[in-house]
Amino acid sequence: MNAQISFLDGTFRLIHIPLNLYPSFLQPILQVLLPQGGDDPLANEAEGLSIDNKHGFLNISITPVECSVVCHSNWAQNVFEPVIKRLPANVAKTVTISKDTYLILSVISAGMDAGSRVMDLTSPLALAGVPIFFITTYYSDFILVPSKDRQTVVQALLARNFEFDKDESAFVSPSAMSHVRGKSSNSEPPSTPPPSTVAELQVRAFDLLKKRNVVPYISPYLSLVQCSGRNPSHLVDYGRRPKLSRQASGNGHHRRSWLDNVDTKLYTSLISVLANQPRFLSITLAQEDPPSLLLDREYLGVFGDSLVGDTEGDLVPIFLDLVNLPLEATGIVSGVAGRLIAEMDMEETGVSSELSYLSTARAGAVILSSQQAMKALEVLKPLLYKEQ
Repeated sequence: MNAQISFLDGTFRLIHIPLNLYPSFLQPILQVLLPQGGDDPLANEAEGLSIDNKHGFLNISITPVECSVVCHSNWAQNVFEPVIKRLPANVAKTVTISKDTYLILSVISAGMDAGSRVMDLTSPLALAGVPIFFITTYYSDFILVPSKDRQTVVQALLARNFEFDKDESAFVSPSAMSHVRGKSSNSEPPSTPPPSTVAELQVRAFDLLKKRNVVPYISPYLSLVQCSGRNPSHLVDYGRRPKLSRQASGNGHHRRSWLDNVDTKLYTSLISVLANQPRFLSITLAQEDPPSLLLDREYLGVFGDSLVGDTEGDLVPIFLDLVNLPLEATGIVSGVAGRLIAEMDMEETGVSSELSYLSTARAGAVILSSQQAMKALEVLKPLLYKEQ
């Protein structure tokens, strides 16, 4: 596998919103999803956006467990915090914005199936004692790591034979990554020694889940599809249309907005679904990719022809409610994915190509085909069953 891993610009925060408060946060969610930008590039609203007012990264996920948002620190402070402060004190404390900031690693890889990517990309960091969040999208994988652990992450990647590219903006791996077996170097060892092998990592992860009474479950009748908005290059460039007098600014030039570069049909459909508080919807916006959606298939009709991808898919999420675990818990993603790949002989049968993972602020979801999800649940439940 040839892989390129790069740090995205900026720092980000994770926001947990209880489902009963979702209506109170619909307006800020839409405000972040639909950045208006402005003429002043130094305005608060402009930070975290590209020059054409697109997000460097944004994930909005509504699941049966919670509403979770990963956004630039600036948006968390200026859009979400004011709403939280207006809530009654006893209600406001149920909404959380991560105290620590996170960096986002963008992973572009080829030649390896999804399940092996989850395992091989997360294990080196887990073995280095770095807590992570993992988001698989239609195009890319994204790993969230604490900002304070940046140097540890760099050392862990270098220890796994990654190298800086020529302009030192990304790490590249010229050869296939192998399942990590040894110790990784660490500039600042954590207070609790990390596991030294993948097997020990899995044991620790499941011991922690069992101790905190985390029981995996499937939400009845919930079927998902992984798809994408259309590539903006396929859209009509409205900026090249003859300019109408009402569209022109005072100097006779059309002022382009972010709407000129996106599929307005897709965004209108997203607003429609968000307004109805869907049972499941995960949207990921990244500057280099078209919008990626993991969507309750019941809402496919709302989007019409604005989506591309395997809309006939039948994916089922296995949820792990991690509300009782600290954000800095390590090894959960790698431990769960690794155990499933091993116990279900996924690599031999090719099923691991179907496995993906979604981390939200207080939960994790392993996503498989409906048939494999039931088998995975049978594997996980005995491992996490706590004897009385």
